[in-house]
Formats: sequence, structure tokens, C-alpha cells
Amino acid sequence: MNHFLNKLERKLGRYAVPNLITYLLGGYAVGFVLMYAVPEALALLTLEPYYILHGQVWRLVTWLLVPPDSGLLFTVIMMLLYYQLGTSLEQTWGTFRFNVYIFGGVIFTVIGAFILYGVFYAMHGVLLLDMGGFFTTNYINMGIFLAFAVCFPEMQVYLYFIIPIKMKWMAAVYGIWVVFSLIQTNWAGRVAIVMSLLNFLLFYLATRDYRRISPREIHRRQAFKSQVRSARQNHAGPTKHKCAICGRTELDDPSLEFRFCSKCEGNYEYCQEHLFTHQHIRRS
Repeated sequence: MNHFLNKLERKLGRYAVPNLITYLLGGYAVGFVLMYAVPEALALLTLEPYYILHGQVWRLVTWLLVPPDSGLLFTVIMMLLYYQLGTSLEQTWGTFRFNVYIFGGVIFTVIGAFILYGVFYAMHGVLLLDMGGFFTTNYINMGIFLAFAVCFPEMQVYLYFIIPIKMKWMAAVYGIWVVFSLIQTNWAGRVAIVMSLLNFLLFYLATRDYRRISPREIHRRQAFKSQVRSARQNHAGPTKHKCAICGRTELDDPSLEFRFCSKCEGNYEYCQEHLFTHQHIRRS
């Protein structure tokens, strides 16, 4: 997956949109104003395949303007939170990869809407006209949150600015809520949830190192660590590489690759597992 994205970035990286989260949240602000100023206009912005196929092609994009919630306080808190999460993810992954992640979620959501529209017509012979309630930006936002939790599971935030909690536990609560929603809702809602979070599922599965949990690899690591401990006792000396996050060196695993991060201020080296997931170090 990383190899494919690297090749894609070399070809299309110059077209990536910097600070994409700012435009996404700016769209929410516009939609929130329309909700109170011209509430009937929101019905013309939702993701409705029937109307898109009948000429209202702007709905392919304008559904992103519809804010996830009508409460002013919730909207402000949500926008502040997701601005921080989105900015951190873009700094960690790079502008191109963050663009791929967000646009991937948008594209999968649109595809899911058309799949649901076609399946419903095939099963019931009826054109589904009102689908905007199923396909919203709620799960796009959740995808951003879950991706951040995977990258920074130990980071502590303050829930409602009061309760300290680690990202991994908040992600676990979100995961339970998603599972509950899948069980509680109908099959149309399930299609909407799965397609909206498909970009996160692909990201999560693609970034797992499954080789590490294979029995052969576990045995190899145990044997190697035993040899390293023995060698260190007899030949203690300096190492060439050391990860700034986990502290591992080439003596811990000769298959590890180390790279310096060009976005960190200073000579910080990371192993292959933390190169794209660490938080960049800024001196200023």
C-alpha cells in the first residue's frame, strides 16, 4: 500500500490541496448559516442519487456542506476538534496522503449511495427519493477521528475540556457505537455506515504488519533477541541507528529500516513502524 501511494504521489502529488481540513470545516460553516438563514436550501444539497441522475449533479459535492449537527455549541466544539485532528494527520502523513484519505471517504460514500439506490430499485421496483439522512458527513468525521486514534493511541485529550482520556479509549467507544448502529439500523443504514468508513478500514488493514504476528516471525524474534543479549554482554558498543520513538536499534532487529524525517526540526531517526505515525518535532 505504501509503495503504491508513493508512486501515486510522485505522479499526482502536485495536485494535492494543502490544509484540506480547513475547506471541509469551512463548508460546514456555510451549511450551518444556510440552515438558519435559508433552511429550505439544505434539501437541494443532500446526496440523492435520483436527483443526481436527473440533472442535479451539484449534489455530488454539496452534501459535504450539510453540517453534522444543528446545535451551535456542538458544531463549534466539533470544528475546533477536527481542525486539530486533521491538521495533525496532514503533518504526519503529508498533504497528498491526507487528501487521498479524505477524498477516498467522500468517493466511497457517493458510491455507497448509488449502490443502495440501485439495490433498492432492483429489490422493490421503487425509486428511492429520500436518502440524504443516510449519507452524511458524520462518518467522514469519524474516519478522521479513528485514523488519528490509530496513529496516536496514547495521546491524552480532555473530553468536554474537563475529563482526561486517551485516544485509544475514545476510539474503542466509537467502535462500540458503530457496531451497535450496524445492529440496530436497517440494511440501508448498514450500507451507508460501511461505505462511509471504508477508507478507514482500508487504511487500518493496509498499515498492519501481519508478518509480525506469524508463529515463524515470533520464534525468529525470540531467537534473535536471545542472541543480541548474548552478543551485547560480550561486545557492548555504540549503534548506528536508533528510533526516536521506541528506541530500537539495528541490534534489536537486523530487518528494521531506519529513516530520518525531513519534517522534524533536528536529526531524528525513526524505524519503519514509526516513520509515518510519529508526531513531528518542532523547536519553535
